[in-house]
Parts: sequence; C-alpha cells; structure tokens
Amino acid sequence: MASSPTADAAGQRMKARHSADLLGKVPGLAELVPTLSLIGERLARALAGALAHLSGGEPPLVRVGMPMDGTLTSLQADLEGPAMHTLLVLGPTGLPLLATFEAHSMLRIVDRAFGGRGEAPETIPETLPLSALLLIERIEASLSEALGAALNGGGGGDGNSEEHRIRALRRDNSLRQLDPFPMTADLLTLALEIAEPGVAPWSLQLAFPVTTLAAATTPPRRPVVRRHRQARPDPTTEPFASVPIEVTAVLVNMPIAMSRLSTLRPGDVLPVAIARSIPLQVDGRTIASGAVGELDDRVAVQIAHAF
Repeated sequence: MASSPTADAAGQRMKARHSADLLGKVPGLAELVPTLSLIGERLARALAGALAHLSGGEPPLVRVGMPMDGTLTSLQADLEGPAMHTLLVLGPTGLPLLATFEAHSMLRIVDRAFGGRGEAPETIPETLPLSALLLIERIEASLSEALGAALNGGGGGDGNSEEHRIRALRRDNSLRQLDPFPMTADLLTLALEIAEPGVAPWSLQLAFPVTTLAAATTPPRRPVVRRHRQARPDPTTEPFASVPIEVTAVLVNMPIAMSRLSTLRPGDVLPVAIARSIPLQVDGRTIASGAVGELDDRVAVQIAHAF
C-alpha cells in the first residue's frame, strides 16, 4: 500500500531532541501510567464531542483502555490487519506521538457514510481509497483538537494554544517507512473504542514515547538566574570621599523628671556622670565608641571600638 502524506507537510521529517537539563529527570513508565490514565479519561470526553459529525450529530460513546507499555515492534505484532499510521507532533518543539487506524474499521465507516450497512470488503485493498484517506484526515483533526485539550487539563479553548497544539505531520501504512521514533523506544499506548448505536464499534490507538509524555506533562525546569553581587561602594574614593557627614559624640544621656525640667533657671547646677566609653553616632546610629581625652589643648575622643 503506497504512502499518503498529509497535504500540509508532504515528505517532511521532524525529530526533536530535548535537553535533559531542561526536562530534569525523565519519569519512568510506572510513574507515567497514572498520568496517561487521567489524560485518557479527559480525551474520551473531549473526543466524543469532536467526533459527533461522523455519527449524524450525536456524540458517540468513547471508551478508553488502561495504558500499556510496549515498543513499535510490539505494536506492529499486535495489529490484526492492515492499518494506517499517522505521526502527530505536539507543541512548537515537535514532540512525536503516533496514532494508528485499522484499515478495516475505516472502510466500514466509509461504507456507512455512503449509505451502506457499515461493512468492509472481504479483501482489504492494497491502497486505501481517497474516501478513506479523507476520513482519516478528518479523524486526525478531531483527535488532535481533543488530545490537545486533554493534555491541557480538559480546558477546551486552551487546547489550541501553541504549547498544546497537535498537528498531523505525515502518515503511512508501514511503520518502518514512517519511522516516527526508534523501534525499541519505550512507549505507553492507549486504546480507544468508539461505539455508536446499531453499528459495530471501531477503535484507534495512540502511542506516546516516554520522553514525549514526560515533556508534555512535566513543567520544564527554569534555569537558575544567578544575580551578580554588586561591589560595595568604596568610601575612600569619589564621589563618596568628599561627602560631609555629621558625627555626634554623646557625652551625657540622662533622664530628668518633667517637674525638675520645668523649674530650671540660669545658674542651676545639674550633676552628671560621664561614662568612660562614649558613643559616636551618625544619624542616630552608633558607629563607634571611645574615651574622652585631650589633644593639643582640645577635647578629643580616642576610638576604642568601631562597628
């Protein structure tokens, strides 16, 4: 069966490498299973509404299975017949994931859309008809919208943000030709069954590389911004060196009653005791202390401690 690229990205390849420094430690399979289970529940609700156009306006019943681990090799071995695989990419960095549609199911939906009873031919054709490819393209669009909302926490409108935007990159019936990611890469798969009244259910499968799921659900580590400590200004250099600073030497600091203060008259004598160590203050803050003495017939303070 020949490959059929999507119209907007024929023949393109995109392989993204994500820095471990940005992602931090990548969670293991067991740690991501509960996360994918929750995403699956959200996806089932969102996808039902998105696929309503395929069932005459009535939302189908979407059931989601438990996440299963595997690889592309095991996924290929589990297929019961021909299938079409679509490489989807998430966000601006192009995180890869895979959607698989069974050819038998797609042909049944096409038959019902054209008035049939929803039956597929006994022999699946080697090349899917254009009608089936157009159907897959419509399902891809609905799936991308619903999955983007599910990854965003169920918020429908925000699922279209660039961070959660999902788009189909290319599709092929051969996994080896599509080569979405290494065949032995660890994956978590999610099977979805879509049921409508009166017809047999059909299914699709999503495969998430562990690195994609971890990057899509784990907030990136923000780099630590180291602030450079500014150098302390040098008080011995300009423009600080010539700035005048008023320094006060507090010789006496004594309490006095208001009644005594109010009766003071010229000639009164107040006995005071000068401490051996007096503080030197700048703007009310003590910067040093020392003893009162004399230097060149002038009162002086000898610094004993500086703070």
